[in-house]
Formats: sequence, C-alpha cells, structure tokens
Amino acid sequence: MSRTPFIAGNWKMNKTIAEAEAFIQALLPRVSTADGVDVAVCVPFTDLQAVVDSTRGSRVEVYAQNMHQAPTGAFTGEVSPPMLAELDVHGVVLGHSERRQFYNETDRALSEKVPAALDAGLKPILCVGETEDEREAGDTERKLRHQVQEGLEKLDSPRLGDVVIAYEPIWAIGTGLVATPEQAQDAIAFVRALVADRDRDQAERTRILYGGSVKPDNAAELLALPDVDGALVGGASLDADSFAQIVDAAVALAA
Repeated sequence: MSRTPFIAGNWKMNKTIAEAEAFIQALLPRVSTADGVDVAVCVPFTDLQAVVDSTRGSRVEVYAQNMHQAPTGAFTGEVSPPMLAELDVHGVVLGHSERRQFYNETDRALSEKVPAALDAGLKPILCVGETEDEREAGDTERKLRHQVQEGLEKLDSPRLGDVVIAYEPIWAIGTGLVATPEQAQDAIAFVRALVADRDRDQAERTRILYGGSVKPDNAAELLALPDVDGALVGGASLDADSFAQIVDAAVALAA
C-alpha cells in the first residue's frame, strides 16, 4: 500500500496573526506544486482562523496544537473538538512531549482525545517518544509500547489507519541532536509493528512521521527510510524557505 508523505510544521508558541499571515503568503507559492505530498502547519489557537482563511483553497492544511476531549464543560482555558471543527481546522496534534512534560498530559487522557478528534472530523497526530534516560536504559520499546497501545486503546481497529503517529525522541527535540537513520527506522518500524498487533492492514495505512531537529540538510536522509512517511518539523518550520525545502525533499522522494 502506498502512503502519501506528510510534512507538518509545528510552530509551538510562535507567530502573531500578522506574522502567521506573512509566513503563509511566503509559503504558498513554494508548495503550490508539491504533488504527492500532504503539507500542514500546526499553529497556536490565536492564529487558527487567520491561517485557515489564508490557506483556503490551497494544498496546505491547518492543525491545532492541542484540544480537550470533552465537547463542552467547565474546563477553563481549554478548547473542544467542535470548536476546532467550526473553524474548518483539518486536524490536531495530540500528546506532544512538551504537553506531557510541562502540562502533565497522560496516556489515559490521550486515549480519549484521539477518538474524540476523529469523531469531530479532525485528523489526529499522536506524538510518542522516549527521553534520553529511557533510551540509555534500554527502555525505548517499553515506553513506545505503552504510549502507542494506550493512546490507541479506545479506537476500533478500522480507524487505526486514520491516525498519524509522530515518533519524536525527546532528546532530539530542539536540541540540534538527531536520531541516526538506524535509530529512527528501528523505532518507527517498532511503532508500526505495535499497530500491526491490532490490525496488520491498518498498520500499512498508518502514516508514521519522524520529528526531532529535522532540517533541510538532514530531511532527505530521514524521509528516505522505509517506514518513515514524513516529518513533524519544529524550529525549521518557522521559516517559510526552510520548511519549503523540507517539503521539496519529500516531493523529490515521492516522484
């Protein structure tokens, strides 16, 4: 089965509305002919409506960076799946390591968020990955097994392939360190095997991205790995030119 490569840029807590609109104006001409590759930007809540409007009719999709699992409720400061869907947002990042580390997001909460996103018509990107201490202790597979199995636990098997999974070794996020091609391939192949334990056909549908200091100069090598279906790009996604170069690398490999 052929999986469409997916390049998503996670802006984190960056860009005002004016900065976001300027970025989109610079990006759209660069990716307008990126045939065979899906492209998305994952933007702060305050930018969502402006970026949805600026990208309407283009190939660039817009993702939120988090959401609550409940449709309504007394959850001050949170945003619900229907609120995102009303903005014509395409999807949402769930379980990024920064959400887990700084805001105590749990795998149990994610097991509710993933199906809630799909129920609202949003495409979820479920983030998983190990810390440096866990890798050095040989606990990478144990950590990934727990995150993947629990995060997907409440999904019926036919929906597994609708979830994008992003493998982000925490020790490589924003550090300039990058997993070696062998480390990235081994981890992502293991994640695919975990999905296959539930449903082999859905595992072939599931797109699994690599994230962690992806830049134009290392993108092609990472994207060429057999089980890597794209990238969740952090810092390099804040510059339209560098992000477009990563998209170009995916297009070249997909051709």
